[in-house]
Amino acid sequence: MNSEQPQALRSRTADFALRIIKLYTSLPKTTEAQVLGKQVLRSGTSIGAHYREGHRAKSDADIVNKFETALQELDETDYWLELLVKAQIVAAPKIEPLRKETSELLAIFTTIVTKIKNRMKKK
Repeated sequence: MNSEQPQALRSRTADFALRIIKLYTSLPKTTEAQVLGKQVLRSGTSIGAHYREGHRAKSDADIVNKFETALQELDETDYWLELLVKAQIVAAPKIEPLRKETSELLAIFTTIVTKIKNRMKKK
């Protein structure tokens, strides 16, 4: 990873978590909205934690493990965001910026994991 990327991704994942928190607090207080909201809250706020754990990892295999967990959480977050729209709890345009960021973070983490795995194969 280049020297700028860790700080940028650290900030980006923290900002993402804050946006997820704001979404959760804006949800209706219905049972359905709160159940789905808590799911997206859990998965969406854990991504930055997994990134930080991976960034502090002691080996490439450990980095891959942590970042692949972040990828799973991103995919899960996208699922819950999709359900919030399909259940007509939140309008699609309100969720679209979060879904776009989810896709971009998925691409970033996928690229990082792929590069590390390729590096591991060469060793």
